[in-house]
Amino acid sequence: MLVLSGVAVIALGFLLRFNPLLVIVVAAAVTGLAAGLDPLAVLARFGHAFNETRYVTAIYMVLPVIGLLERAGLQARARSLVLGLKGLTVGRLLAGYLLFRQLSAALGLTAIAGHAQTVRPLVAPMAEAAAEGQGTADPEHVRALAAATDNIGLFFGEDIFIAIGSILLMKGVLEGYGIAIEPFHLSVWAIPTAIAAFLIHGLRLWLLDRRLAGAKR
Repeated sequence: MLVLSGVAVIALGFLLRFNPLLVIVVAAAVTGLAAGLDPLAVLARFGHAFNETRYVTAIYMVLPVIGLLERAGLQARARSLVLGLKGLTVGRLLAGYLLFRQLSAALGLTAIAGHAQTVRPLVAPMAEAAAEGQGTADPEHVRALAAATDNIGLFFGEDIFIAIGSILLMKGVLEGYGIAIEPFHLSVWAIPTAIAAFLIHGLRLWLLDRRLAGAKR
């Protein structure tokens, strides 16, 4: 039972709103010590886990680069680029990004884009500039729509990739109920859902363009 003390540490740490990384590390240490491991063995396990998942720390290198680019005027450049393109609307821009996000996620490239990497520094400013060209002054709605577009593209695109975690989770759950199914079949049946999601969200973007065009008149 003492091994489960790590769960209590996690629950208490999150309840008190401590740093999540610190809570997880302390919980892992408590669990290891409760399991009878000596402190050096626990430290060795931490080192091994870090060595095996070093790619996780890549985000700490990406975020400073994005910050420097924004400070150098990345968002302003993105806005000026869109303003110079005639006929580009916020709906068309986000529909193109939605297609790109779904296709890249379907290939397993889920980290190639995202809120921190593309939406905040590029997509949202470009969508705001396109919306301004259509005569709207509601940047909060445009930013929320850009973030939603990224979420929809990722969520409904990644299930097409055969080795994504959600596919493997569904396979494991179904096998637990005695239903044997191959991951390939699950990924194939995710394609109609992804197409439907693209059409539905694309319709929302088209209606937004229609509404903005009517308001401009």
